Amino acid sequence: MKRWLAVFLLVIFTLPVITALASEQPTGTVIIYSPHDANPLQAGLDMFSAVYPGIKVEQVAAGTGELLQRIAAESENPLCDVLWGGGADSLAAFKDYFDPYVCANDDVIDAAFKDPDGLWIGESPLPMVIFYNRELCPDEEAPKSWDDLLDPKWKGQIAYASPAKSGSAFTQLCTMIFAHGGPDGGGWDFVEQFYLNLDGKVQDSSGNCHKLVAAGEYAIGVTIEKSAVLYKDNDGVAFIYPAGNSAVPDGVAIVKGCPNPDNAKLFVDFVTGLECQIDQSQNWERRPVRSDLDTGDLPPLSELDLCDYDFDWAAANKATIIQTWEDIVTQ
Repeated sequence: MKRWLAVFLLVIFTLPVITALASEQPTGTVIIYSPHDANPLQAGLDMFSAVYPGIKVEQVAAGTGELLQRIAAESENPLCDVLWGGGADSLAAFKDYFDPYVCANDDVIDAAFKDPDGLWIGESPLPMVIFYNRELCPDEEAPKSWDDLLDPKWKGQIAYASPAKSGSAFTQLCTMIFAHGGPDGGGWDFVEQFYLNLDGKVQDSSGNCHKLVAAGEYAIGVTIEKSAVLYKDNDGVAFIYPAGNSAVPDGVAIVKGCPNPDNAKLFVDFVTGLECQIDQSQNWERRPVRSDLDTGDLPPLSELDLCDYDFDWAAANKATIIQTWEDIVTQ
């Protein structure tokens, strides 16, 4: 009898404590829009769910351009909380649709990788690469520079995504412009020649570029480092960092007037936090944005030949840049 009384008293007195602790755990929903590749995206979302089991995570995956247009179209009644991924220059062009937030990890993120007004935060710097299939393009013939992509022997053999649909392709377009004298110094002349060598073949998604090269449907692809390094165990493909490169970061941003702002802040803190940054780096070869982490097997940015990337011009003139590209395509 005494034993049962003791158990009863223990339950009575500890239940309020357990209930209070449970009530302190965040609950509700967070809705993520993301252009990230499926596996690292799911890994990050699963880790967040493990830390915050009371928060239901919903996701919409698509290209950066499509997601940004969707956020703009939904601005009167936002359906998304956080955009996770997409080049920061693309996010900056849509910053009117984001709410400012200084994340919990702000002190270990360099000023070059975040918006001065807190409207987006970098989460992974992204150099560009030229990815190639070794059977269709032997190492000794592989392009070593942007100019090598103009060689007639590669006509119709280059996988490149539409900058109107892909944030990374937009950054690649701007990178090539800046590496060839800028918009007023020959950059667009290079783009015109580059498009001619695509022979009218432009992909709808940047994710297609590395996949089509690995599958042997194209000899060469212009893609981002985070996609190319996933093939490090595949001897059939390789990549190089061209001179005149860029390292615009993927960003994360909270949608203005989003339905779940508190959970959105938790998510931004999480993807810039140590746990997620280490996992994305070690398991998915994504460069950490945090200054307190090294780049693992990836070369430091200081070892790459980076062009003078005019971030403000790319962000402020995105619509004009896309229209100029479309004019080249349709001429």
